[in-house]
Amino acid sequence: MTAQHTAGSEQTPPAKRRDRTHFLYIAVIVAVVAGVIVGLVFPQAGKDLSVLGTIFVSLIKMMIAPVIFCTIVLGIGSVRKAATVGKVGGLAFVYFLVMSTIALAIGLVVGNIIKPGDGLNISATAGKGAEYAEKAHEAGGTMDFVQHIVPETMVSALTEGNVLQALFVALLVGFAIQAMGRTGEPILTAVSYFQKLVFKVLTMVLWVAPIGAFGAIAGVVGQTGWAAVQQLLVLMMAFYITCLIFVFGVLGVILKTSTGVSIFKLARYLAREYLLIVATSSSESALPRLIAKMEHLGVEKTTVGVVVPTGYSFNLDGTAIYLTMASIFIADAMGDPLSIGEQIGLLAFMIIASKGAAGVSGAGLATLAGGLQAHRPEMLDGVGLIVGIDRFMSEARALTNFSGNAVATLLVGSWTHTVDKARVEEVLSGRLPFDETDMVDEETADEAPPVVAAH
Repeated sequence: MTAQHTAGSEQTPPAKRRDRTHFLYIAVIVAVVAGVIVGLVFPQAGKDLSVLGTIFVSLIKMMIAPVIFCTIVLGIGSVRKAATVGKVGGLAFVYFLVMSTIALAIGLVVGNIIKPGDGLNISATAGKGAEYAEKAHEAGGTMDFVQHIVPETMVSALTEGNVLQALFVALLVGFAIQAMGRTGEPILTAVSYFQKLVFKVLTMVLWVAPIGAFGAIAGVVGQTGWAAVQQLLVLMMAFYITCLIFVFGVLGVILKTSTGVSIFKLARYLAREYLLIVATSSSESALPRLIAKMEHLGVEKTTVGVVVPTGYSFNLDGTAIYLTMASIFIADAMGDPLSIGEQIGLLAFMIIASKGAAGVSGAGLATLAGGLQAHRPEMLDGVGLIVGIDRFMSEARALTNFSGNAVATLLVGSWTHTVDKARVEEVLSGRLPFDETDMVDEETADEAPPVVAAH
């Protein structure tokens, strides 16, 4: 009885965290509705309140460099660990890189087709985007641009807010720690603790998201009227539809042709996990269950242990689609669309920086702001437009990321012959159901890396 009581008490904190998250979600919804009403009824007041959105963007901007630095450094460490298991790690990493690129490209294509922000012409002069632009464009030509990628000091890359400098230093530090071998492991541990601190601060910042969303939406609606609400709804619907097409179209076709497994049967098998993700707005909550279910499905424990945790940091298909579509929306809404060259440059940047979006809810916003700051700093204030609907799109991002990692586990298992295909058929047909009593969340969760909340 004592053991059971202890186990029950240990499960109480996660339940409280989920409750607070739901409260924040509801608060954002209320704030968005209130912002729309204020913007429609009192347009001038709505414009004045836009400063609240600008302040929230500044708070997110403050977190860009630390988020990218920590996750890139730890990500390179994860690749090194994954590579030690040989073929499984290598195939998984190549697959993650290819699928992330495809997802980013799909986001760009859909964004260019629907042009969700076209016609809004939101002014960027109301906030501080111009100041960011002036600071970022101190460099002149191409060689000056390259020169400014190298910071004056390693620390200044994290304090001056230059995203490319932070990315450059993170790559250097990551590969240096990798080359140090066992000697570098304490440094990786220290960075992981610093990352927890950064994400804790980011979580605190997110609690003012309702205020930022209220100000941003009130300002936009006050300036453009009902058109802004319609365009935001178009972006949301387009994003959800794109995610569905990606999961059941792209991933479904790849899974069927490579393994013969139906994506619909796999989705039905993981239905309970999907509900859990929707309830918590985070794929982190389903990570232990995904590991347990993939092993039950017939994939060898070693393969699952490499692909699933690494995928939670490197295989963020939903986040990739979100980053590119949101960037195009912001540029179009501000009346200054991204050129093809800028879109290609943004795609290349996001391939690397999107790995920094694996953390807590809001890291995706920081990465989005980082991409805009690196390529079009004057667009940075437009992140405030996304704040109001970011929470609405978080479930689609999390569900797509989760689906991508489940498919990746089966694919890599099939390619490395570490999956029992007969058992897969038995499980997905329902003849060998998953036994909930066999799953021990605590033990499975201990095997997971610290960076797992892919939003």
